[in-house]
Amino acid sequence: MVVLDTLEKAAGVRLLQVEFNDLAGASMKITGPLAAVRASIDAGQSLASRLQVRCMASVIPNPDPKARPSWDAKPEYNPLMEQSVVKVPAGIAAENPTPAANRKERPVSEQSSFAVGLIETQGFTAIFEAIDTACKAANVEVLAREKLGGGYITVVLKGDVAAVNAAVEAGKAKVEGLGKLIAAHVIPSPTKAVLSLLPK
Repeated sequence: MVVLDTLEKAAGVRLLQVEFNDLAGASMKITGPLAAVRASIDAGQSLASRLQVRCMASVIPNPDPKARPSWDAKPEYNPLMEQSVVKVPAGIAAENPTPAANRKERPVSEQSSFAVGLIETQGFTAIFEAIDTACKAANVEVLAREKLGGGYITVVLKGDVAAVNAAVEAGKAKVEGLGKLIAAHVIPSPTKAVLSLLPK
């Protein structure tokens, strides 16, 4: 989610879909003018590197419409993870990428007025304790939770930036000894596409 938010904010691109795999990885498919896509990919890879997340990327200029079945994944539900593993942003159709001659620069992605915080752990006890502590530490609400397989779970908090920062810090501190902290991050003003992909 953090890398996706960066992709959208870096340049005028549009998210087509996100496809999750069995190893808690995700393939984010974006479209837009070639220069914007390249700038977004560079920004996303740079952030992934700082977060110590393995990231591979490729840019395909003017994709051939006949290749569409290879990247346009159909809806799929994983009962073990209790969620869809192919997600399309709400209200956004995965249309054919616009031919280069007809593309126009898009404005920066619409952003929300609040922050979201993510705490990801390996171990359910750790996440439950962390989120209880986070909610007691600041005025935040639990927006979503997502099982990633292998005992990994992410919970998303919502509130103003200061409250979410305080809650995430308090939650992170509680994980020690109960499970393994995988990641914790705060996204100020997340994009609408990022929010539309969150589980309920």
